[in-house]
Amino acid sequence: MERVASPTLEGAPRQGVLMDIQDLDIHFFARKGIFQRIIIRAVNGVSLAIERGETVAVVGESGSGKTTLGRASVRLVKPARGTIVFNGQDITGLDEGGLKPFRRKGQVVFQDPYSSINPYMSIAQIVGEPLLVHDVGVKSERGERVNRALQDVKLSPVDTFLPKYPHMLSGGQRQRVGIARALVLEPEYIVADEPVSMIDASSRAEILYLMQELQKTYGISFLYITHDIASARHFSNRIAVMYLGSIVEQGPPDMVINEPLHPYTRALIEAVPEPDPSNRLRERQVIPGEPPSPANIPGGCPFHPRCPRFMPGLCETAKPELVEAAPGHMVACYLYEEAGRNYVAQLALEAEGHESDVADVPGESVPADTADGE
Repeated sequence: MERVASPTLEGAPRQGVLMDIQDLDIHFFARKGIFQRIIIRAVNGVSLAIERGETVAVVGESGSGKTTLGRASVRLVKPARGTIVFNGQDITGLDEGGLKPFRRKGQVVFQDPYSSINPYMSIAQIVGEPLLVHDVGVKSERGERVNRALQDVKLSPVDTFLPKYPHMLSGGQRQRVGIARALVLEPEYIVADEPVSMIDASSRAEILYLMQELQKTYGISFLYITHDIASARHFSNRIAVMYLGSIVEQGPPDMVINEPLHPYTRALIEAVPEPDPSNRLRERQVIPGEPPSPANIPGGCPFHPRCPRFMPGLCETAKPELVEAAPGHMVACYLYEEAGRNYVAQLALEAEGHESDVADVPGESVPADTADGE
């Protein structure tokens, strides 16, 4: 199958939506006592569209629902509500038999390169297994595809790696094998679930540049899941910030990082370490406390118990919707809705009134001539 390169970076033209997720809810259940169970609301009302040849980075703290969203997009997790449409086909309710054609087009690169590949299989067997599962081609054609996939991920000379086993490879090489296994079926969409978090720092940039090169060569769409908002800036066309199962901000990387709107996004960026010796004397504005349990999500804005700009009587009443605060820059925060702006304006008026009341109290001010006389 001939793949066509698709220009995707820095404002290049798009070819339409490939993955369209709308109003997605994902719930899990946990036991409470002997006869009761509680609902774990991992993803809440998420809508996200990924265009052909585009990389969307999903960032957030542990437990924010990033990985669950990615797994649901390739139907490894079944949603409780909402729709998942891939290339115009609704795959939300398909059974495993109906999903098999989609499995060739949607693949995953897992976080752990040690547990995600079989230690008892050779590299040739690991990369070639998806071709056997989907009954692709004859033996010679499968061999050619395996060789090409290994060349694409820079594992060369190929003949040297084919007979090796995972324990003979470094962490970075294992992750390249995982990427090759995803590539061998020639997918259109790949979920990269924190692909560099468990490998050496020296290999992380190489893996990210490799995926970027593959994207430009084959026009693959990526959902890049990461804790590292700094790496998301260099590898994505768009960043979506998740908190407690909801997207709270979304936009182009430069806008989200240079002009963050949501207080949570600002805190994430503040937490990124900088090689500046003066930081030893400066206190970072970190987010207080821990994220609430997804089994007991606060009412209203889920971030309000930790928010430094919490507005009593507003933030805890209803969940804010994603609104376009600037062209292409979306945020779910009352600070950027009319109700929030009115609230802030009212506080400013009350503060001005309080200052004028203090100024009018006898004895609070000193006459100018008296001050000059002194």
